Amino acid sequence: MDMTTCLKSLLLAVQQYRDGRTTHNAAQLQKLVEEVSALKCDQLLSSGQVMPRECVRGLVELAGNPNTSPTLTSSIVSLLSQLACDDDGLEILNSRYNLTSTLASVVHCHSATPEEPLVLQCLQLLQRLTYNTRVFQSTNYIHELVAFLMTTIQSHNDDIIVPCLGLMVNLCRDNRSVQRHIKSLDHVKPFYRTLINFLAHNSLTVVVFTLSILASLTLNEKVGEKLFDAKNIHQTFQLVFNIIVNGDGTLTRKYSVDLLVDLLKNPKIAEYLTRYQHFSACVSKVLGLLQSKDPDSAAKVLELLLAMCSVSGLRPLLCEVVFRPAAGHKLGGAGRSRRGGGADDGRKAESGLALVQWLSSPVEGAESCSLQALQLLNELLEEALGGEAVSECVLSFVEMSLPVLLGLLSGLDPAQGDAHLRKHCHRVAHVTSLLLDILRRTDSTRTLVSRQVSAQLGLSQVEALLSCCHPSGSDNDLGQLCADALLKTLELMSKLRQQVKDMETSFYRDQRIVTPLSLALTSHHRERVQTGLSLLMEATPLPDFPSLVLGESLAANNAYRQREAELSVKRIAVQEVPPSSILDCSSGSSRSVHGLVDKMQNGFELQEHVKDTHMSQIIDVYEQKLSAFASKESRLQDLLEAKALALSQADRLIAQYLFERAQAEAEACQLGSLLKEAERRREDLQGQLSSQVLEAELAKADIEALLQHNARLQQDSEKHQSLKGVYNALLNRSERLLKELQASHISLTKQSDALRKNHEALQLQHEKTASGLEEREEEVRSLSSELLQKDSDIAGLHADLRAEEEKLQEKDRERRDLEETVDVLRKELNKTEQARKDASIKASSLELQKSQLEAKLKQKEDELSKHSSMIAMIHSLSSGRAKNDVNLSL
Repeated sequence: MDMTTCLKSLLLAVQQYRDGRTTHNAAQLQKLVEEVSALKCDQLLSSGQVMPRECVRGLVELAGNPNTSPTLTSSIVSLLSQLACDDDGLEILNSRYNLTSTLASVVHCHSATPEEPLVLQCLQLLQRLTYNTRVFQSTNYIHELVAFLMTTIQSHNDDIIVPCLGLMVNLCRDNRSVQRHIKSLDHVKPFYRTLINFLAHNSLTVVVFTLSILASLTLNEKVGEKLFDAKNIHQTFQLVFNIIVNGDGTLTRKYSVDLLVDLLKNPKIAEYLTRYQHFSACVSKVLGLLQSKDPDSAAKVLELLLAMCSVSGLRPLLCEVVFRPAAGHKLGGAGRSRRGGGADDGRKAESGLALVQWLSSPVEGAESCSLQALQLLNELLEEALGGEAVSECVLSFVEMSLPVLLGLLSGLDPAQGDAHLRKHCHRVAHVTSLLLDILRRTDSTRTLVSRQVSAQLGLSQVEALLSCCHPSGSDNDLGQLCADALLKTLELMSKLRQQVKDMETSFYRDQRIVTPLSLALTSHHRERVQTGLSLLMEATPLPDFPSLVLGESLAANNAYRQREAELSVKRIAVQEVPPSSILDCSSGSSRSVHGLVDKMQNGFELQEHVKDTHMSQIIDVYEQKLSAFASKESRLQDLLEAKALALSQADRLIAQYLFERAQAEAEACQLGSLLKEAERRREDLQGQLSSQVLEAELAKADIEALLQHNARLQQDSEKHQSLKGVYNALLNRSERLLKELQASHISLTKQSDALRKNHEALQLQHEKTASGLEEREEEVRSLSSELLQKDSDIAGLHADLRAEEEKLQEKDRERRDLEETVDVLRKELNKTEQARKDASIKASSLELQKSQLEAKLKQKEDELSKHSSMIAMIHSLSSGRAKNDVNLSL
């Protein structure tokens, strides 16, 4: 089943359920609602069709009826949530169906059971509806909704607390009436205490919501001064920046950015942020979020940076973060040498480049991000280029971003509709404004722009905008946008005429230029008038400029504005003018003009003797008049359509006024009944007050007598208390002394027993030590004798060792002599071959003896090491008594 058939069936089912609220009709309606929900219903309300809006109107009415079953209401709310998935759907639901009051009434009907899924559905949809939308205090069930939210938040129900806090944030933000209502409640202080306790919650979303509510309600009060004072504000900044960078999701990041933007509106907190020492590092991390492809996160980040640009002390710091790292990335080694180099510059460079990439991002839904990035660059470049000297880093950043900015000027396709044309004109106006601002700054920036901009780009852009300056329909706003974009482009080309080669101005001859120029010259904006005048002064000296057509257009615009002013002053109602009359007049005038042209042509044919030059001039004059009449006719047609639109808007405003007037009268009746009730209660209270005054006078005399008696009793009580204090002091002192003496007696007894036991143990130990000492002395004597014997053996071994060393030295001398002999014998090898052989045999025998001697020497060293270890063991056993007698170096 297609969407149209489903909507027809749904509309019929809604009507049947209204007529008869039977179970069958309810089941059929719920089934159809679920079927529509299963279909793709996004962009359904923004399509402009009548049937979807009628279905939604009926469903909203049923949802607000307390007699509707909760199951059906839940299905309807689920369908409405799907319709509110885009911004256009949210705006339509807010402006045309008063959905906020309906959902608030549903929550109020089920406030006794807040754990129901229907309540959670309504709260989540209300949170989406009220985000960045001011809810008036006069809206139905708002007070009941606020009371429900405060009660539920204080109940600590974790399942429903997050949507309640989020909805409370939306209701309180930038809404003085709701804030005053909450502050006037009696139980607002417990609510503040609950919110302060939530600051230690483990959910970052809850913490952000809580801070936002406290900032809205207490920022200019004593509680807010304590929460956001100079001691705590730096921790708050760190917390909010951490949540923005490492938040639970897009929702948490969105509300964190809103919180910081609201805090920046306070001059004191903005001053605190300029002195925050980690500001540059935090902004670098926030800029890192632009590297993602999420347009919602990027839009909130750009919104935060734009809010920071509004603080004069933060703009230089933002320029430092955005421009310098990107320039370091562009310039390579020079940038690294200035900044300290390394990977950190590269990481920050990617953040700066991400800002430029969002200018022309192909991501769907990123049009607002592109405009925000343009505004941010405009603010930052205005700060960076406003000084006396512009750094190379900024110039490099401008050079890097210019191709991207110029690429935004192309891509206009009129066949894609008015929405695409509107976005393109917005973008062209921002880009050209940024380029003009760059041109006005320094010669270096002017040179950079003139190198990038070509004459062909300007001409193609002007031609594309001229073809769109007469949009279809009566959308005057779109026509004004096209005119602004065209004038900005012309101003840019005019500034670059001296620098860019072949920058032509032939488009001034086109009569289509008259419409944007006339709109600019008759505008109430100062900048548009100044731009139009500068372009007019440049175009007027040029040949073939349509001055007459421009004059006619200016006169028509002025007459239209004068008529509008007269109507606004006299408060004359707009009357419907039949379009046929104006068309008949215009057609009649056109027929008369055509007849006049025919007569002139016939006359010119008869008068051949007239010079061709005069004829051509007269024809040009009448052609200009004809074009003026044609433009006037189109202008009158536009005015007629604008009047029809104004009439429909007036009807809608009158209906809205009547509805609000009826609502105000109902509220006035209610207030009158409340006033009567208050007067009656006041009279009752007045009678009670008179009786209470008499009783108070009698009670006053009794109180004076009681006070005198109480004074006497007080004196007696003071004496009693003083005596009692002295007695207690003496009693406490005696008890304290007794306890001290008992404690000292017990401690002395314990010490005596311990000393006796220690004495017995020491006596036994002394006897054992004496017997062991005798045994040790006997062992020492035996070891001393052995030590003497070992000393004598060691002395003999030393003597043998010295003898062996002498022999070894002698053998070395002999070996050296033999080597010298060998050298001599080698020279006489041919003569003394036999002698060499004998000497070689003798040398080998000597080598054998040497190896034998080395083996003996190694054996002696081993024995010496063994003796040394024995001497060391003997020395340790003798407890060092024979220390001076042993030579350990051996």
